[in-house]
Amino acid sequence: MSEAIIIEGIRFQARCGVTPDERQCPQPLLADLELTCSVEDAIHSDSLTKTVDYARVMQRVIDVGTTHENALIERLANQIAQILMMEFPIQRLTIWLRKAAPPLPDVSGSVGIRLTYPRTRAIESVSPFQPSPFLHAVAHVIPKGKVLDVAAGEGRHALYMASQGYDVIGLDRDERALATMTRTAKDHHLSNLSTWNVDLEKDPETPPSLGDQAYDGILVFFYLFRPLFPSILQALKPGGVLIYETFLIDNHLRFNHPRRKDFCLEQNELLHLTHPLRVLRYEESPHPSPLHHEPAITARLVAQKP
Repeated sequence: MSEAIIIEGIRFQARCGVTPDERQCPQPLLADLELTCSVEDAIHSDSLTKTVDYARVMQRVIDVGTTHENALIERLANQIAQILMMEFPIQRLTIWLRKAAPPLPDVSGSVGIRLTYPRTRAIESVSPFQPSPFLHAVAHVIPKGKVLDVAAGEGRHALYMASQGYDVIGLDRDERALATMTRTAKDHHLSNLSTWNVDLEKDPETPPSLGDQAYDGILVFFYLFRPLFPSILQALKPGGVLIYETFLIDNHLRFNHPRRKDFCLEQNELLHLTHPLRVLRYEESPHPSPLHHEPAITARLVAQKP
């Protein structure tokens, strides 16, 4: 069984227009959505976590619409669709995005675009490296320059950032994972990615330095080593941005994952660990994942060094 969730008239202000003058001032846009998804589990459980939370969908549309600048409304509609399909268990999405007050004297209504996305089309169009939907949504806030991906593994985030034009260093203690990242970068002609092999936890009393004001952006995904935070903050340039996501203690208590609770952040702990960065975005909540049946309860942070 499947259903179509209909959301009509999501209103937000966006910078979208062919001319620089049109993009200078935000203008009102309206979005209508039709989301096809399974309802079987929701019917039996009566639980919001088993269906698509339309309030969160509306907020993500507004988040993307108000933070991206585009010449074409087609591109903005595509950006919104990609994020929604990546973050929510949607099988099919139709989006009607339109300018509520277009700069056309002979048009009394709206003008816009209606696009329909099956799931595979939307997900495959994001990136061949499959970055976190969260990173895909917020990476643009990092100033163009040098990025460090901490505990990078095989590099899906490092590779994605390199594909976006950043100079990237992927840091990990696993030599084989770094070798895989290097091969992938070579296959995709990404000469702006390098690797750094280091065990960050070799001496918990004295974590290694990550540099002094060396990076415009630092990424940390699903890795938590509390003694490293002073080095992370020191390594950011003034104006540099930290993007961080990992499990909250709620995930351990509810799903027994990770099994060791010290691998999970306490509520609001990430805000204290990253003080005095300026918080641009922070949330603690379940986030549906296309890779897991249950949502992951995580803390997400985007913060900037003064």
